[in-house]
Amino acid sequence: MRLGPDTPLPASVQVPAYDRAAQAAGIVHIGIGAFHRGHQAVYTDDVMNAGDRDWGIIGVSLRSGNVAAQLNPQDGLYTVSTRSTAGTDLRLIGAVQRVLVAADDPQAVIDAIAAPTTHVVSFTVTEKGYLRGPCGALDQAAARGPSSLYRFVGAGLAARHASGLPGLTLLSCDNLAGNGAVLRALMRQYLAAAHPDLVDWFNTECRCAATMIDRIVPATTDADLAAIATEIGVRDEGAVVTEGFSQWVIEDDFAGPRPRWEAVGVELVADIAPYETVKLRMLNGAHSALAYIGLGRGHHFVHQAVADPEIRPVIERLMRNEAAPTIDAAPGQDLAAYADALLDRFANPALNHRLIQIAMDGSQKVPQRWLETLAWHQARGARCPSLDAAITAWINFLRSDHPIDDPLGEKLREAAAGPDAMAKLFGESGLIASEWRPETAG
Repeated sequence: MRLGPDTPLPASVQVPAYDRAAQAAGIVHIGIGAFHRGHQAVYTDDVMNAGDRDWGIIGVSLRSGNVAAQLNPQDGLYTVSTRSTAGTDLRLIGAVQRVLVAADDPQAVIDAIAAPTTHVVSFTVTEKGYLRGPCGALDQAAARGPSSLYRFVGAGLAARHASGLPGLTLLSCDNLAGNGAVLRALMRQYLAAAHPDLVDWFNTECRCAATMIDRIVPATTDADLAAIATEIGVRDEGAVVTEGFSQWVIEDDFAGPRPRWEAVGVELVADIAPYETVKLRMLNGAHSALAYIGLGRGHHFVHQAVADPEIRPVIERLMRNEAAPTIDAAPGQDLAAYADALLDRFANPALNHRLIQIAMDGSQKVPQRWLETLAWHQARGARCPSLDAAITAWINFLRSDHPIDDPLGEKLREAAAGPDAMAKLFGESGLIASEWRPETAG
């Protein structure tokens, strides 16, 4: 049997306290993978549990129908399993109403964005989903493609404008430095080419608030699904497994109505830069280093890699001595305590977070996770032994038999193959744009 709205669940499972059928959908989320379901959708479920109304989520998958096949037969319901050394907590999430597959029904996606009840369109499409070219500008050819977020958002905004509806808040929830400003600039470039009559309206009526998101959500395994089915008595094909820690910081810049996320733990701030920089350089930078160094030493999971006595000191030095000095912390941010907490989170044996999952899309992640830190130290005549080791491990990964899941996969493998790999990857005409130059960094 499959999970559904009439499924009796054990008393230990927290269930929605609101009438799901009475809620309008106020959010369209593009890229509804496990991370969104274990993070932003949980906060939105909390908001409706606290009394907010009409913030149901319509999920959008741009290409694959997998999530739709998981959730739609379950009326959008799924469980979140929070795992720690103390045990497991299960809750049922009701915020997602349905999932649309853009490849199957593009007009339904446009209609959802254009609906009068929609106020927020959010995104978790990974770094590569923003379709930036080598210099950071929008790849216009890709942006007009069938699976481009710009195509659907642009058409939805055009329909809203034609109907006299107000603009939207566009909320990037991806690991991009200045993700709000990046999305705003790319969206303007797309509209200037595809919908030039919308540019002024977009500038006036829409907002692209920046965000910082933090929660470890590994890919759900068959073993996870089997364990959850045993606990709740039915099969939940959309189940998500995560850690207890969760953080969401949002720039307080909205075009119109929004959920009262601040009532359930979200931080609304004027400037998220310190928060995102800490996460990108300390957490994400350490994660990528763990992935490539750990895979090179034969490990499969994060908790195995961080327990390796040859790896842990490298990761500690990366966070404390290399990344932390480059960060202008916000008032109250304790970077030493943050590093301590990260090491504890990485070591959680209840989460099987696969290193190969973190290793994907290195060309999109390395610049902001490692190279900005390297450039900061290089400008001061200093070196970063841990990040040097991480870059060496990435090159070795590109030379290995591991599959390379990356938009520049073949180019990366070719560049890494020869003795001049550093120059081909990071030199002035290399594949990876950066202020850092390897000639003087080792």
